[in-house]
Amino acid sequence: MRAPRLTGSASKALVKRLKRWLHLGHRWLGIVTGVFVVAWFASGLVMLAVGFPALTEAERLAALPPLDRAAVRLTPQEAMARAGLARFPARLTLAMRGGEPAYWITGADGVRRAVSAATGLPVPPLDAASAAALAATHPAARSVTDLGPVTRDQWTVTARFDAARPFRRVALGDAAGTELTLSVATGELVLDTTRTERVWNWVGAVTHWIYLTPLRARAGLWQDVVLWLSGIALAGAVSGYALGFVRLMRDRLTPYRGWTAWHHLAGVAGGLAIVTFLLSGWLSMNPRGWFGPRAPDAAMRDSYAGQTAPVFPLGLDAVARAPAGSVALDFAWIGGRPLVTAAGPGGTAPCCGTALTPEAVVAAGRRLLPETPLRAVTRIAAPDDYWYDRHGALPLPVLRLAFDDPAGTWFHLDPATGAILSRTDRSGRANRWLFDALHTLDAGPLARHPGWRIGLIIALSALGLSVAGSGVVLGWRRLRRRGRRPGRA
Repeated sequence: MRAPRLTGSASKALVKRLKRWLHLGHRWLGIVTGVFVVAWFASGLVMLAVGFPALTEAERLAALPPLDRAAVRLTPQEAMARAGLARFPARLTLAMRGGEPAYWITGADGVRRAVSAATGLPVPPLDAASAAALAATHPAARSVTDLGPVTRDQWTVTARFDAARPFRRVALGDAAGTELTLSVATGELVLDTTRTERVWNWVGAVTHWIYLTPLRARAGLWQDVVLWLSGIALAGAVSGYALGFVRLMRDRLTPYRGWTAWHHLAGVAGGLAIVTFLLSGWLSMNPRGWFGPRAPDAAMRDSYAGQTAPVFPLGLDAVARAPAGSVALDFAWIGGRPLVTAAGPGGTAPCCGTALTPEAVVAAGRRLLPETPLRAVTRIAAPDDYWYDRHGALPLPVLRLAFDDPAGTWFHLDPATGAILSRTDRSGRANRWLFDALHTLDAGPLARHPGWRIGLIIALSALGLSVAGSGVVLGWRRLRRRGRRPGRA
C-alpha cells in the first residue's frame, strides 16, 4: 500500500511548521544555555594562559632536599615489613621527610603511608607545627604559616586525592603566594598552588568545567550535569546553525536588523566553530564510557612487574651507591628484575647496581597482554599524532608497543626507567581526534606551531562569544517582552 502523497499546499504547510519549531527550539534552547556558552568561551580563553593547579613531577622533585643516605637504617624490604604490606606496593620511594629519610609507600589499593628509614617507626600525623616545619624545607619558603586542616577544597576535589586525605595547607610567604597541600597521614606534598593560579582559575577552569566543590565531589552527578548542559547547548547551536542558512536562502543577506542581524550573520560565520567546540567538549566527558581507559589495570601492572610479593633483594649497600645529590630513590620490579631509579639534578636514571635495557623493557611489556601477540615495537624519538604534550613535559624517547588484540591496544613505555606512560586503544585514539584535535586544535601544522594554534583558538572563541553574547541579549529581551505579554511564544 502506497503512503499518501502530500499536496503542494500541505507540503508547504509542513515545511513552514518545521521552520517554526526549529526557530522556537533554537530560541528556547539558547535562552536556557546561552549564559553557559558565553562562560565556556570566556573561561576557555583564560585557560590558555593559566591551567588548573597540578603538582608536576619536576615540582615534586624540586621540593625535596638531597637524600641523607648515611641516615638510612632500613632496607626497602624491612620498610615493607614494618608497614605490614602483604604485596609489593604500587610505588615505593625513599626520600627526605623534613630532617630524616623516609620510605613513602603507595599501596596497590592507593592508600599511602610513610615509614621512617632511620627508626622504622610510622611517621606521626601532621599537626600545625610539623606541617610548618616540613614546608620550611621547600626552596620557595620565606615566612611559613600553617593555614589549618582541610579534607577537600577547590583544588583537591577530585577522587585521585582521596587516598591522601585529610590535608594541611601551609603558606610559604613568598612573592608568588605559594600554598602547599600536605597529607596529614604521611606529610607528602600532594599539591602546590600560587596566588595567580587560585585567582584566575575561578574564572578559568572552575567556570569552564563547572568545578564547584560540592558538585564535583559527586563525580556521577557532576558528569550528568555537564553532559546535559553541554548536550542542550549543542542542540541549540545545531538548530541555530541550520536556521541561519535557511534565512540566508532569502534574497537579502539577512532579513534582520540590529542585534538580531548581528546574531544571524555571526552565527553563520562562526556556527560551525561553536558546534565543533560544544560537540568535542561533550565528548570529553566520555558519555556512556565510549572511550577506553588510559592507564593499565592492576592485573597488567602485576604482570609487567613480574613480582607481587613484598620482597626486594637489594640492601643498604645499594642505597649507598646512589649518585650524590639524589633526592629520591624509587624501588620497583620490571619483568621479574629489581630496579632502583634515582632522581636528582642530573635527571632520572637506573642506579645502585641495577640496569635496564630497551630489550628488557620490551620483554616486560609483552607481559602486559600475555595472551596477545605483540604486533609492532616502535621507538618514538619526536612527538607524533598520538604521543604529544602541549605543556612541554613530554618524555622522549619512548617505546610504543602495539598489540594485536581486538581493541588494538597500544602502550607507551619509558625505555630509561621502565615506567608505563600510557595505554590507549582504538577508541582512545579516536578520542584524540574527536576531543584534542577539535577542542584544542592540537593536530597537524597547528600542533607544530603553538602560536598559530592559540591565535586561531582566540579568533574562533571571540567569534563564539559574539554569537553567544548577542544571543543572550536577544533572549533577555524576549523574556522581558514575554513577562509583559504572557501567553506569547
